[in-house]
Amino acid sequence: MAHELDADDLAAITDATVGHYDASSASFWEGTKDHDVSQNISALLQSIEGEGPHTILDFGCGPGRDLATFKALGHSPIGLEGSPNFCEMAREYSKCEVWNQNFLKLQLPTEFFDGVFANATIFHVPAQELPRVLGELHGALKSGGIFFSSNPRGANQEGWNGDRYSSYHNLEAWTSFMNDAGFTLVDYYFRPAGLPREEQPWLASIWRKTG
Repeated sequence: MAHELDADDLAAITDATVGHYDASSASFWEGTKDHDVSQNISALLQSIEGEGPHTILDFGCGPGRDLATFKALGHSPIGLEGSPNFCEMAREYSKCEVWNQNFLKLQLPTEFFDGVFANATIFHVPAQELPRVLGELHGALKSGGIFFSSNPRGANQEGWNGDRYSSYHNLEAWTSFMNDAGFTLVDYYFRPAGLPREEQPWLASIWRKTG
């Protein structure tokens, strides 16, 4: 990155990225509603200690596909989403509570969640803001709580991808961010499963709150 992002830059990033999802909410739902992320959901739930039901924050819940799955499995999910259109869709589809919040201006309860599920969402947070955002999510987890993320991996570059802002980290950099935020690695894997590494663009990782 050539320069530090200021408040105006961050507001523009949020407005454009949220605006993209608001404008494409219907087509996004049609394109993703049948995606199989059962591997990711299982990775989170199997790592949470205790039998549950668990209170799960679906960070960037989109139209509510995974909220509905968590609920059907007997858990207590809450969605958090920047796009107002997605919030309405998620509430209608999942019948769950959904918070409309800017990823860069979170308002979260303290030590409330057993798990955070950030599936293809937190890569929209600029790298300079990531330590703060991860710290806020860390604070929202109960002691020993689990944080799951799946992000498109890269060579630690970031910038505009069309009208969305994205950050692409490799495993080493992502591990450094997570360790600094007080998380310990439980496991990681690349997706989609069963393909050569060069055809696995997604880095999935599971972390436990230790700090």
